[in-house]
Amino acid sequence: MKTTSTNKTFCAMAVSAAMLAMALPVQADTWRGWNIHPPGYPNTVALEAFAENVTARTEGRIKAQVYNNGVLGDQPDAIEQTRNGVLNFANFNMGPMGPIVKETNVLSLPFIFSSVEHMHEVMDGEIGARFADALAERNLVALSWFDSGERSLYNTKRPIRTPEDVQGLKIRVMNNDLYVDMIEALGGNATPMAYGEVYQSLKTGVLDGAENNYPSFHSSNHYEAAEFYSLTEHLIIPECLCIARSSWEALSAEDQEIVREEAIKASAMQRELWVEGSQASRQVVLDAGIQINEVEDKAAFQQRMEPIYAAFIEANPDLESLIDAIRNSN
Repeated sequence: MKTTSTNKTFCAMAVSAAMLAMALPVQADTWRGWNIHPPGYPNTVALEAFAENVTARTEGRIKAQVYNNGVLGDQPDAIEQTRNGVLNFANFNMGPMGPIVKETNVLSLPFIFSSVEHMHEVMDGEIGARFADALAERNLVALSWFDSGERSLYNTKRPIRTPEDVQGLKIRVMNNDLYVDMIEALGGNATPMAYGEVYQSLKTGVLDGAENNYPSFHSSNHYEAAEFYSLTEHLIIPECLCIARSSWEALSAEDQEIVREEAIKASAMQRELWVEGSQASRQVVLDAGIQINEVEDKAAFQQRMEPIYAAFIEANPDLESLIDAIRNSN
């Protein structure tokens, strides 16, 4: 009788525990998102909308939060943290991705895209899927592609109208050998450097210049130190909204679909805001007295890049078809 009574007690306790578990809400998965940009920047607004909408649509199964201004580390660190699942999602530029995912170096070849519209067509289609597959092999799931505009050269010394005008200038580049080769092919001295160090380096003369787009030139306050902005438009580099593969695979099929849909919406929002923000930033720096000049003969710059393409293909013969596919898609 004692054994039977004890069993009944255990059974009652088990039923009560099961009913309590059913009554409790499912434990939320807290997602941390990395972002190098400040509040109000087009990418930041789109990422924060993505996080808010994912949180709402999953009914709190995912609680996503964006950490801005690179407070969780610089991009190389954040890439590794996301690959390892320490960070759950991020907006990454494909430039510094090259040392980890070699296929993305193709996107850093100068003048590989003829326009921003050309880049959109490529990345939103079958060619973009090839890059997404390469990222997935390195534990990054690319769900959509952001703009980063056309990158141009700016400096403290003079307008750049011809490749000869770059001669001897100390130019900051992102951490990728292709950018070093690009500046050196123009006769400049390339200096890989963390983004946050550029402003002071321009102010003190450690650097003569850098290269970036209008919104970054404005938001970083680099225009306060470098008065010459020259529209070389040498790089048009896409950015990804990437999810850590471990975080992605832990989702149900339903939540994966929600996250994918919101990533695509965020991309559309970012691109629209980018155009508006670029126009606004251009006006701000113009009003501040920055000298902006067109580059009439971009072919002269492109010609200097041919040895870079030749060396790249020689070192990466398996990527030549990808280069041809992009060039032939225009």
